[in-house]
Formats: sequence, structure tokens, C-alpha cells
Amino acid sequence: MTDFSQSARSATEALRALFDPTPLQRNDHLSRRFQADIWLKREDLTPVRSYKLRGAFNAMRKVLAQRPGQAIFVCASAGNHAQGVAFACRHFGVHGVIYMPVTTPKQKIDKTRTFGGDHVEIRLTGDYFDQSLAAAQAFCAQSGGHFLSPFDDADVIEGQASVAVELLEQLGQMPDLVVLPVGGGGLASGVRQYLSAQGGTDFRFVEPSGGISLRAALEAGAPVTLPKVDSFVDGAAVARIGTQTFAHLADVAPAHVLSAPEDRICVTMLDMLNVEGIVLEPAGALAVDALPDLAAEIRGKTVVCVTSGGNFDFERLPEVKERAMRYSGLKKYFILRLPQRPGALRDFLEMLGPQDDIARFEYLKKSARNFGTVLIGIETVEAENFARLFARMEEAGFVYRDITLDETLSGFLV
Repeated sequence: MTDFSQSARSATEALRALFDPTPLQRNDHLSRRFQADIWLKREDLTPVRSYKLRGAFNAMRKVLAQRPGQAIFVCASAGNHAQGVAFACRHFGVHGVIYMPVTTPKQKIDKTRTFGGDHVEIRLTGDYFDQSLAAAQAFCAQSGGHFLSPFDDADVIEGQASVAVELLEQLGQMPDLVVLPVGGGGLASGVRQYLSAQGGTDFRFVEPSGGISLRAALEAGAPVTLPKVDSFVDGAAVARIGTQTFAHLADVAPAHVLSAPEDRICVTMLDMLNVEGIVLEPAGALAVDALPDLAAEIRGKTVVCVTSGGNFDFERLPEVKERAMRYSGLKKYFILRLPQRPGALRDFLEMLGPQDDIARFEYLKKSARNFGTVLIGIETVEAENFARLFARMEEAGFVYRDITLDETLSGFLV
């Protein structure tokens, strides 16, 4: 463990050629809300707006030290890892071949190309990441390139541990608790290794509900592949935790692994944006999103949350707002059986309160003679307003069905 600590410090020193330590900032808003001393390690403020640059840089640095003639580095990624690899390739003056799915948003492709410049070649292959990964690994085998894993690599883990080196130096003491997001496990295993070697602190690990690869591995006793992954939290939606990363996390208590609902993450993202002016991607908000679940145990303690990334495409903002409002109970969709008679619509509209606003109104069945089926979306400012609205509708005899949380119907109709 001592060797790892020294290697992590060496990696941190080497990183200074690229960027200064990311800020460790005390957050007054969160500290007041949870009655604790809460600090944010702002990995969303690296040159590529995520911690991924650390691991990519360190792995590339170690390979070049051992094999100075290594000319080609290869990775498969549709996001932060690709940008980190591109930035490192330009820094070292080596050639990088980055495989991305054809479905990757143009904004991410352009950012990767900007960071790498003439030193990277982007190859769009396959509709899904697994297809891009297979193509990247096949290219490595035939070209002699070095494959840079996003997390399942000892040098990558070592590079991510530089987050812990910095935060400990910046805080000047061991925090009571460190909250870490988990995708493939590179950041979590690196930070945990380093801080555990320096003294006593506690950890909590946060995964998106649609990608609980660490929890599944802990329950099975080994990494397993999830049958289905929700890709919304794209920076942490990993179907299978890394073999090497899990080796460092296998003794984590399952109760210390928290699951963050994707819709609740949207609430956290909007809160950080509107209150603090901090732009976080879904994976970057995971650690902060877990604080309500930890409220009872963190009161009066010093807590560090790692905000792991800020590569958020603002074209996704309407979706984030929509999901946040649904989760908070401020927006609902329901199907209304509306009588086909003069004044029926006016009767319904008069039931709306002063804070209720119609966001969607669509006849689903226009040929009905006695009743029409209507899809209605209502926004309000207090969740309690819906109970009053539905009570008035039932008293008036209106038949309706709330489909807000019905994934099948809302996915099809909304």
C-alpha cells in the first residue's frame, strides 16, 4: 500500500504539467441544508471537465516510460475518457485512435477532436459502445497499439488516486466521510486505496439506479454483467464493474453502496445549477445526490463529495427539467375520459387551481361519440395541488388515470 501511495503522489506531481489541482470548495448551501461541513472536490473543473484525464495521462505516461517508441494509443469511448485520452495524446505528441459509436452526439465528437487536434483520429464504428470496443480491441491486435482502458487498469486507478492526494493536502485533515460516484470503479478504488493508507475515514459509494454494477458484484462475490442498463447517467452507466477495480472494492459493505434514482439526479442537477451556478453532468451529480440519504449520519461531520464531471450538453436540459418535475411531484400526466358534450371542457378547466398550468392537451381518440380520451399534462408549483385537483375531478365524476409513473404508457404517449 505504501508503494501505491508513493506512486499516486508521483502521478499527482506529474499532472502539474497539465493543470493545477482542482478546487476543494466548502459549499455553504449544502452545509446549511444538511447541518454538516460539506466540501466539493471539483473534478468538473479539469481542462476536459472530468477526472478521466488523470487516469488517461498517468497510464500513457507509464507506458511511454517503459516503451518510449510506443506510437499508437487506442481507446473506445463516447464521452469523458475519449476527451481525456485526446488531451493526453496532444500533450505527449503521440498518435491516438479513438473509437466512438456512430450515434455519439456531434458535440462530443467535436470536443474530442478539439482536445486532440492532429494527434487523434476518430473512428465512428457501430451503433453501440460494445461494438466500438470490439473494433478498438481488434485494431490494437493488428496495429500493435496500446489499449487505454477507461477504468480497469492499474495505472489508470493510480492516476485517479491523485484526486485523493489533492483533497487531503487541500483540506489539511482527514475528512469524516468521502462520497464517491461509481461507474467502472476506477475513481472509487483509487481514492479509497490512497485515503485508507493515510488514516481512518469512511466512504460511501453511489451508483445510478439503472447501473448498479458494484452492488451486483458485491452480492455475487465477483463482477457480473447487468442484463439491462439505463444509459441516462452515461458517465457511470456501466454494465460490469472492472475486474481490477472490484478487487480493491470487494470488501466494501453492501450497505455503504447507495443507489441514486435517475429522476432524483435531475433534481440535484437543477438545484446545483440554479442555486450554485455549478454545471454538472448526471454522473457528476451522483455524490451530491446521495446526501439526503446520508442526512442523519453526516450531521456535524466533515464530508467531501467528488463532483466527477461537468460535460453536460444543454440540449438535454428540457429532459432534465421534465424528469425533475415528475420526480418532485410538480408535473403529472393523466388520461382523462372527457364527455362529448358542450361545456365539458370548460367544466374541467374550472377545476384547475391558480397555480396549475396545462403543459399538454391532446385528444387520443377523436371519433368517440359519447366520450373522448384526452392526454393531459399539468404543471404546478406545489405537489399538494394535485391532491386537491384530483379530489375535485372525482367529486365531479370525471374518470381519469394517472400515467406519470407508468413507464410503458408514458413512454408511448408522452
